[in-house]
Amino acid sequence: MGDLAHIRALAEDGVAHAQHALGFRYFNGDGVPQSYEMALAWYRQAANGGLEQAQYNLGVMYQKGQGVDIDLAEAARWYRLAAEQGYPAAQYNLGWLYAKGHGIDQDTDAARHWFGKAAEQGDAGAQNNLGMMYDTGKGVPQDYAQAIAWYRKAAGQGYARAQFNLGQRYENGQGVARDVEAAIGWYRKAAEQGHAAAQFNLALRHEKGDGVGQDSAEAVRWYRAAAEQGHASSQFNLALIHDNGLGVPRDERQALEWYRRAAALGHAAAQDNLGQRYELGQGVPRDPAEAAHWYGKAAGQGFPAAQYHLGQLHESGNGVPRDAGAAIDWYRKAAGQGHVRAQFDLGLRYETGQGVPRDLAEAMHWYGRAAEQDYAAAQYNLGVLHDRDDSPAPDVMRANAWYAKAAGQGHTLAQFTLALRYDNGLGVPRDFALAFDWYRQAALQGHARAQLNVGLMYFAGQGTPADMAQALQWFQLAERNGEPGATRYLREASHRLGTVASTSHSASTAVEPVSGCLTP
Repeated sequence: MGDLAHIRALAEDGVAHAQHALGFRYFNGDGVPQSYEMALAWYRQAANGGLEQAQYNLGVMYQKGQGVDIDLAEAARWYRLAAEQGYPAAQYNLGWLYAKGHGIDQDTDAARHWFGKAAEQGDAGAQNNLGMMYDTGKGVPQDYAQAIAWYRKAAGQGYARAQFNLGQRYENGQGVARDVEAAIGWYRKAAEQGHAAAQFNLALRHEKGDGVGQDSAEAVRWYRAAAEQGHASSQFNLALIHDNGLGVPRDERQALEWYRRAAALGHAAAQDNLGQRYELGQGVPRDPAEAAHWYGKAAGQGFPAAQYHLGQLHESGNGVPRDAGAAIDWYRKAAGQGHVRAQFDLGLRYETGQGVPRDLAEAMHWYGRAAEQDYAAAQYNLGVLHDRDDSPAPDVMRANAWYAKAAGQGHTLAQFTLALRYDNGLGVPRDFALAFDWYRQAALQGHARAQLNVGLMYFAGQGTPADMAQALQWFQLAERNGEPGATRYLREASHRLGTVASTSHSASTAVEPVSGCLTP
């Protein structure tokens, strides 16, 4: 029936296969003007004649709205007619409509039934979907072994999504022994067929050297392949790579372009990043209102960093009306999701009564949430609140514990405060050596009073061997940094250093105790 005139004559005589063939010609514009309407008309005649392939094609046209308005119920009716004749593609599509509840009531049992029928005839898509049902326990008892078996059948036919799913099972060790090498092999097969999620997975692995050799160029290649298909996470990661120059020359223009594309697809981190660029004028004209727009997009999706940034804009009135209440609301949303800076800032506001009623218990709550995430400033502030007489929970021991955590992370004020504690034995055993060590750490970060106290301890030989030259250097630093008490000791150390030099380094000269001078 290759001759068009012959096909048309048979079609007009009511031969269903010829009617379907003519419909196919009109659908594709093969030897006739392309026309969905004419295709639909000839498919309908063949379908009414009982030809399952025509019934299936008619269902597809109703599902996609080709030559007719979309009508999923009508699509399901035609798919059922073809499916009941054993047509596997119709069985698959009918199963999909049941699984989604499109055009017919959602029914996972019916979906499994029709997927099963198509799968048994070798339909790779149905085999994959049946595997997914066993994988998730949706409509059937969860059974990883059955899932693997169906995935393997579909993957063996080159079905990319099944290859990706099989890779995930090998990676997670679900239904099979964990085998990262096998997982990567299946990801690669799917990626080479254009499966975006598999391409993204391979790109991540090459970027981090996870299971494969670290290869930034290969990472970029796979990210780009997925990104060009509209895979938002790949677009975002590609933007980050170009933004930071990780394995490729830094290219702010390309970075911005990929951020924009990911943001337009709703990628919240990309929207937040774009907001920061407009807020700071990085690669784009500074535009706080545009920054607020993108922060709002991401914040509306629950992205905590954007919620925090939007709160900052409302607090400053930058790009949006100044609104302390809105700022607090956004901080609270971000803080509730674990955003550490939002937690800390909320703690500050409750401590100082800025935009909220002053409430030290609430301040301690939010400082505590941030402190548990090892945020040093929150740990220090929490220590200070435990130290206060008006604290809801005064406790010197807990204060010292938080000071120690913050000091261990290099927080200067915590280091100085902890030194004072060891110097004076407040809540800890008195220990001049530990006091000296913490003073010195704070002093090295420029804390003027700590520099003075280090000098005093060298001056007196307290917690460290006496060393007048060292004392002199620290007193000089403290004086340069504006510490008023340093001048007196600087003169005396200069005098003593000359005395010591002329008396063969005698260390017998008494000095006044220094612990009483070591105050904040």
